[in-house]
Amino acid sequence: QVQLVESGGALVQPGESLRLPCAASGRIYENWAMGWFRQTPSKAGEFVAGIGWQYGVSDYEDSVKGRFTISRNIAANTVYLQMNNLKPEDTAVYYCNAGSNLYDVRWSMPLFPWGQGTQVTVSS
Repeated sequence: QVQLVESGGALVQPGESLRLPCAASGRIYENWAMGWFRQTPSKAGEFVAGIGWQYGVSDYEDSVKGRFTISRNIAANTVYLQMNNLKPEDTAVYYCNAGSNLYDVRWSMPLFPWGQGTQVTVSS
């Protein structure tokens, strides 16, 4: 089983940026995808972004397109979420997880139990 540890969350003002890393212990298989998800009191397990581990094909939820970028460092077993031009509605606890493929990530079908997540708060 892969352990996933998210970090990088903070309190920021609207328009600012954050970069969230997610470090994975254990092997990530080439056919898997990694994703970022977020949870608010009204939405649980909302898909934010996903990336195919081998070829780096990415997918985004519509509201973050053009503002967020997902990337991965295969050697470091780490996936990142670069968040630019943050908005108050991006406030959430952010989690990462793996999926059997990018489709499963897109439809929030994670392989592993959720970790602790990292809190992102966007407020002036």
